[in-house]
Amino acid sequence: MKVKLTVHTQSHDYPIIITSQCDMAVEIAPYIKGKQVMIVTNTTVEKLYLEQLAASLAANFEVHTVVLPDGEQFKTQQYIDCIYDALMDAHCGRDVTLVALGGGVVGDMTGFAAASFMRGVKFIQIPTTLLSQVDSSVGGKTGINHPKGKNMIGAFWQPQMVLADMHTLTTLPQRELSAGMAEVIKYALIMDTQFLTWLEENMTALMTLDKKALAEAVARCCQYKADIVARDERETGSRALLNFGHTFGHVIETHEGYGQWLHGEAVSAGMVQAAKLSQKMGWISEDDVKRISRVLQAAQLPIDPPAIDSQVALDLMQHDKKVMSGQVRLILLKSLGDAVVTADFDQALLEAVLNSP
Repeated sequence: MKVKLTVHTQSHDYPIIITSQCDMAVEIAPYIKGKQVMIVTNTTVEKLYLEQLAASLAANFEVHTVVLPDGEQFKTQQYIDCIYDALMDAHCGRDVTLVALGGGVVGDMTGFAAASFMRGVKFIQIPTTLLSQVDSSVGGKTGINHPKGKNMIGAFWQPQMVLADMHTLTTLPQRELSAGMAEVIKYALIMDTQFLTWLEENMTALMTLDKKALAEAVARCCQYKADIVARDERETGSRALLNFGHTFGHVIETHEGYGQWLHGEAVSAGMVQAAKLSQKMGWISEDDVKRISRVLQAAQLPIDPPAIDSQVALDLMQHDKKVMSGQVRLILLKSLGDAVVTADFDQALLEAVLNSP
């Protein structure tokens, strides 16, 4: 099984290869142009894939590695410096290629290090979680968190290629698999009701790691994202739709402490909040909100946010990257499969959603 998609961007085009039980080194080697390779991973993924990948690449390249602690709470400037230190200690030059071997945190940090080291070097994404395969590894968003807001420091920097191996999902904890499903469901809610129906019909297969079903879901999501990125690489327009549920979700992550709620879990509860506001505005029905809740629960995801004071939540929303001229902009649903970015909502309705149990 192998599917190859292409992401078209202003900087360059690059492939997404979706496969299963591949030789990672063989797949990525054609996209490494220099002789130096720096593999960035974390302590969890290190035990699973690092040794084999590094050994295979070492036949043709000068390979170095850096292993970061595992968790969203380590997505900070301090640990970006660990990558810079490793690059400097290995005397890496501008022809080095960084390889992100891990989930979304590793991918975001490696990409940001690549964007900023020597003002920009090449990097490759090997996402090993469902969330990173369908979302964060594609499209060139890189960055780190700040105590006052998630992903507030970063850069747009496109990878040379993305390699998504379905076999890596077999080692995922159930909670991580569910977190990835939140982003899969997001695409259906904002873009394609037929995909939503497909997810409802195939959720059992997806949650029991049916590789054919997983490959189909990953390919669909990557194609949706590739199409949007091609139109709006730097999120000046339609790409913001991909943040459905994220403004609410980022409030949860920031307030509760990075890593307490997984990103996908926070987005899941955030999507329900966004759906409830869409309903209060008369755009979608109560049955639509219930349908959204059901499919999220089928993926073993939370649908209720933690208790957060509404004024605290509103203040945290002001640190969202979509804020323009001091106005919070939200992604809401005009109908299932049709999302909009808008600042034109009733503040009282938003507060009602934030205050609802």
